[in-house]
Amino acid sequence: MSDWKAKRFWKDAAVVEVDGGFTVELDGRRVKTPAKRPLTLPTRAMAEAVAAEWQAQEKQIDPRTMPVTKTANAAIDKVAVQKDEVVDMLAAYGDSDLLCYRADNPAELVARQAAEWDPMLDWAAAFLGVNLETRQGIMHQPQSPDALAEMHRRTAALDAFELAAFHDLVSLTGSLVLGFAAYEQAFDPQKIWALSRLDEVWQAEQWGRDDVAEQEAEIKRQAFLHACAMIVLSKAA
Repeated sequence: MSDWKAKRFWKDAAVVEVDGGFTVELDGRRVKTPAKRPLTLPTRAMAEAVAAEWQAQEKQIDPRTMPVTKTANAAIDKVAVQKDEVVDMLAAYGDSDLLCYRADNPAELVARQAAEWDPMLDWAAAFLGVNLETRQGIMHQPQSPDALAEMHRRTAALDAFELAAFHDLVSLTGSLVLGFAAYEQAFDPQKIWALSRLDEVWQAEQWGRDDVAEQEAEIKRQAFLHACAMIVLSKAA
């Protein structure tokens, strides 16, 4: 395995306005994506965050310390070129949304799910215009075609940068409703994440903590919070 790593070759990373948005220049040289596409960003705030990541690099470039750049690259190189497929994949979560599949026992878990998750379905009905029905057990039961069509329409309305973040909001929580709640910034991100972890927390209360599982959950939580931050950057004026 090669030990070669890209080295820092620039002094200053600067934000520049271009056709279609903003980009970042390294000593006057425009940054490109891994696929050699122009790194054109939708908002100045996102461009400033990308520039800060490049400016923070030391002797060698460490992509692990550049999450905004990584997500922006994914939006341009992956999401934008296959948007229809990404939209279909994410919208499909609405037909098997985490919040709709409920335990039938024990009574304490049934009550906790109802108390924590029902308000989110009420929010979806009021804000998104989508009425989703709950089911007991794990057997799939389809939601109404009208609800699925509306969730698909709303997902398709997102641009590539929003979709790149929305992908993580939905896939990490297992819920299209929670993904939209995070996208709309309707609730505190920590609250939304906690709602997605209700079943896991319940299991830990009954059987004890699993250190490995908690470490993995923390990695996912950080990724979820990063996706929330990317939504903010995508919508910034």
